[in-house]
Order: sequence, then C-alpha cells, then structure tokens
Amino acid sequence: MRVHHLNCGSLRTITPIEGSSSPEHAVCHCLLIETGADELVLVETGFGLTDIERPRESLGADFLAFAEPVLDPEETAIRQVERLGFPPANVRHIVLTHLHRDHTGGLPDFPHATVHLHEAEYRAVTDPDAEHHTESLDRFMEAHRAHGPRWAPSQGRVPWFGMDAARLEGLPDDILLIPLPGHTPGHSGVAVRLGDRWLLHAGDAYFYHGEITADPPTSHPEFDFVQESVQVDLKLRLGSLRRLRALHREHGDEVEIFSAHDPWEFQRYA
Repeated sequence: MRVHHLNCGSLRTITPIEGSSSPEHAVCHCLLIETGADELVLVETGFGLTDIERPRESLGADFLAFAEPVLDPEETAIRQVERLGFPPANVRHIVLTHLHRDHTGGLPDFPHATVHLHEAEYRAVTDPDAEHHTESLDRFMEAHRAHGPRWAPSQGRVPWFGMDAARLEGLPDDILLIPLPGHTPGHSGVAVRLGDRWLLHAGDAYFYHGEITADPPTSHPEFDFVQESVQVDLKLRLGSLRRLRALHREHGDEVEIFSAHDPWEFQRYA
C-alpha cells in the first residue's frame, strides 16, 4: 500500500510553546491510501465542498468563530484526490476516527463510499437510548449526513500490540480501528500497516505531540481548551492517552503515532 498525507482543512494559527518552531495553522490530517486495483481508502475527510460553499449552514457560526477555518476548496479531499490523478469514484472506503464536523465535512463529496467507524460511535448518533446521543448528534452536522452515508460499523476483534483492534468490513487487517474512547463515545485511532511498520492516526485522542513523546508529558494550552470543552468522558480519555504513551514507549520503533490537528507532526509527512 501507498499512503498520502493530506491536510484537508487549515484552522486557526497555533503558537509554539517550545523549541524554534514557528506559528502554524492547525491542520485536519487525513490519509489517502492506495490499496491496489483502483481502490482508494480515505482516512478522515476534513472539510468538504459544502462547507466551503455554505459554511454557516454546514459548520455553524460558533465553530467558524472559534476554529477560524481557512475554507480553501483546494484543501478539500476531493480536490486533492483529483490533483493526485485519481477519479473521486475510486475512493470506495472512508474510515473515520469519530463524527465531529472537522472530520466529516468531506462525506458528501464521496456519497458512493462505504463509511467505516467504531460501532459505539455509530450507536451514539443512531440510537436515542445511547449515552451521549444528543450531544453526539449535535456535533455530527446535518449537512454532512443528509445524503445518507453507507455506514459500516466495525465488526470483530483482533489483537494489536496488546490492545483490542476492530476489524472493518471489506478491508484487510492491514487497516484496523483501535478504540481510544473519551473524546467521543466510540472515538478510535486508525492503524495502517506499511511493510514491517504501522502508522497510527490517533484522531483527537490527543492534540499536541508533547502529550505522547515528552517525558514528563507536555500539553498545549490552546489545544487543551478545545479538548476539555468537547470530551464526553475525562477518565476514558486519559486512559486512552496512557495507552498511547505506553505504545510509543514500548513499540515506537514499530508504530508511528500522530494526531489529527498538530501542525508540527504533519510537517514530518507533508
């Protein structure tokens, strides 16, 4: 498989807190995976064309005021897929870490794709009796789901570096969901095997690389405010964060971990 790292949505500028890094726009870090046979897998979608055309309706005024998205159509996943020379119809699968608006905006641009997510995340927005149903549905914007996504909740389990991974229907075990709950009910990372190593897109399980790599861990105050204002379960989120730190410490030579919005992490790949 071949993996392309895409920024599918620049957000407000973040000031560095250490080293010689310069201020950078936060990103929406997405992956485009070539699996062969003209089939592409998109991990996360960032913002889509509907968000660019009707931002207040699609994303909400409060989000626009706080997140300050750039909303450049050339950053959308569909335009980047086209620039790479692929027909958008070749994106047959989309894998999501969770259903917040900065991760789902591109769904309407690929209405034919099968959308994979953790079963708990799917249940949170479809089952009125599920815990956190109302807030989960409020944060999954109507404009991003009005086309009726072709859902495929995770099924089955397989061990992965001492953790339970979830299988995805129609995809090989080279692409797995790694449950990392707390930010949302079914928040998960997406693990992708490349030869003898793995990439782990950790979504919003953390926002700043120092939370994983620094000893002692270092968070970023601007990102902390975002995380604390939207998390559904602090205890679960901190447990997920501890598992990621242990994974980096014990298997850092086998697994590369990165998050959805850290611009300095994204620069390693861009």
